[in-house]
Amino acid sequence: MKKIGILTSGGDCAGLNAIIRAVTLRAIQKYGWEVYGIHQGGHGLMKRPVGAVKLDLSFCTGNLLRQGGTVLGTTNKGDPFAYPMEDGTLKDRSEELIEGYNIIKLDAMIGIGGDGSQAILRKLAQQGGLNLVTIPKTIDDDLSHTEHSVGFMTAVDVATEALDRLQPTAASHDRVMILEVMGRDAGHIALSAGIAGGADVILIPEIPYQIEKVAHKIKSLQENGHNFALVVVSEAVGKESGEKAKIMDLSGKARYGGISHYLADCITELTGAETRFTVLGHVQRGGQPIFQDRVLAAVFGVHAVDLIAEGKFDRMVGWKNRQVVDVPILQAIEGYQAVDVKGTLVKTARGLGICFGDDDF
Repeated sequence: MKKIGILTSGGDCAGLNAIIRAVTLRAIQKYGWEVYGIHQGGHGLMKRPVGAVKLDLSFCTGNLLRQGGTVLGTTNKGDPFAYPMEDGTLKDRSEELIEGYNIIKLDAMIGIGGDGSQAILRKLAQQGGLNLVTIPKTIDDDLSHTEHSVGFMTAVDVATEALDRLQPTAASHDRVMILEVMGRDAGHIALSAGIAGGADVILIPEIPYQIEKVAHKIKSLQENGHNFALVVVSEAVGKESGEKAKIMDLSGKARYGGISHYLADCITELTGAETRFTVLGHVQRGGQPIFQDRVLAAVFGVHAVDLIAEGKFDRMVGWKNRQVVDVPILQAIEGYQAVDVKGTLVKTARGLGICFGDDDF
């Protein structure tokens, strides 16, 4: 009997529990394997006793399919190769994690994560001879060799609903409404939600903007009888100078934040329009996954288990041309899928008259 482990690593998103459910159902019902859920990403393998729980068919309820977040817990802190200790030092704890894999006698492991998590997991697998298959999940949708990652479409749906709710209040008060969405260094959420939600302006990190052109778009709307405007901006968009808008958290770490506030002040100054901003933040990560993410999670989970059965490791599952595929993990994480500024979605947005604040307006 084979024993496989599954863990969720990095930031959470909608659809993680649907993947866990799919993996468990396929492994038990098709192959008769044992499945162990590892708590708090790779950190569970560093604990003694190992932080893991056996998953069975009673665990795979319909409620799990619908539930947001991850029942196994996750973390995007504490690189095991440079783990922060209480005394402020960094320690390589990678061998502890590898030892945890062997303590519970796993034959293979499925890691669910983005590019950073997958890079760490692969390094561990190479060092310890672990059998690893990965599943892409990130709301940023920036992993290469897959058209979509689990969590992205739900994040876009949430952002689109936010625009649907902002539009009536914008129209009621003759305001410009700015919606700041997540997206790290890629503008996929802002672009898709902006098109779906009827935005007038979309600002993404892949296309440099000029605030005067944004103001010109808003003024032109006013001149044509529109008493409001909707602006969607990715958190990774910088100021015109190229400087990223960042804030410091309590630990002293800088993170993206404040670009919508900056833009609101600029737009008010240049157009005279009353401007408000909303930062959507982690609302995009939580809640029930929409049907596309549930289906993608099921497809990825089943295929990952089948890869283990075939003895194919060091692979990431993906989705291309309406079919499930798998590629070498290294190939997937070395690439990067930014918004194609000449691609169909950008062309469509421009065709609808949406402004990106650049010379093509």
